Amino acid sequence: MKKAITRRRMLQLTSGGVAAATLGTPSILRAQESYPDRPINIVVPFDTGGYNDRLARAFAPFLQEKLGQPLTVINRGGAGAMLGHTYFLQQPDDGYTILCTSAAPYIPLNILTQDATFTVEDFHMINLPSRDYTLMATSAGSDLTSADDVIARLKEDNSSLSIGIQPASADLVNLMLLCDANDISREGLRLVTYDGGGPTRNATAGGVVDIGLVGGEGFLPLAEQITPLIVFDTRQRDGWDAALITDVAGEDAEFVVGSQRGWGVHASMLENHPDRYEILAAAVEEASKNPAAIEALKNQQLATDWYGPEESNKSLAATARVMQQHVDLLQGT
Repeated sequence: MKKAITRRRMLQLTSGGVAAATLGTPSILRAQESYPDRPINIVVPFDTGGYNDRLARAFAPFLQEKLGQPLTVINRGGAGAMLGHTYFLQQPDDGYTILCTSAAPYIPLNILTQDATFTVEDFHMINLPSRDYTLMATSAGSDLTSADDVIARLKEDNSSLSIGIQPASADLVNLMLLCDANDISREGLRLVTYDGGGPTRNATAGGVVDIGLVGGEGFLPLAEQITPLIVFDTRQRDGWDAALITDVAGEDAEFVVGSQRGWGVHASMLENHPDRYEILAAAVEEASKNPAAIEALKNQQLATDWYGPEESNKSLAATARVMQQHVDLLQGT
């Protein structure tokens, strides 16, 4: 049954952090205090090995150089990022705990499918450099060699393939929309759920599951261990030799954009500690534009593109609206 969207949920999803984002990122020189004067924690609401964890650890040395204090990564995986997001918001908004997360789709999904007590506007994204997409893949040694093979097998028997997936994710929505477009029943699909992109990719590459659907950017380090099957986008991404979703579900194929990953703070920090916010945001921008950081992260297939607060928060709010439109798919699976 389709879940009704209450006025509270609408406000949670649409208020976003967009208004706060218009403050921009002033120069570090404007700040008049000594922040930071002690180590800073980076909360990653996923287990080790996933894209956000690798992004946090790879970017930390360059951000640490700008801030002049050590950065420690704290993994708080569980419940589709809900535990980590809740833990982050329980910390003081003083700038000594920052967030590296897949803000979209996980923050709106926590709200829509898990009755989160927080709202989108409780978070403010400084920068979301990674704009991901769902990739369906299988292990390199699999007898599945194309999207047609997968669709044929599922049409014949939709329980014939084990499917690695993260619960309450854009990837799950995309799987269901693909099945709908090809008259494959959702009932009886053999889903194997993992709490994080890293475990899902490892299970796919290792042949633990027949196919996996997860963010394509995170698959890049495993490119030689997988066979890409479907890119859920209207254009090829990252050089994958795979069918586009429009090839297998029609030109009007419906799909959801993938994870938008990056750096965030408490939205209340902008009001309660504006000088600290200026220092932190400027440091993230400078580190993102550092040629050494760009090269180092590129070598690990990680993004450092600078979009800034305004665009990042608008992107989060837009994805929240899309996820709201597909809440029936998420609730029904």
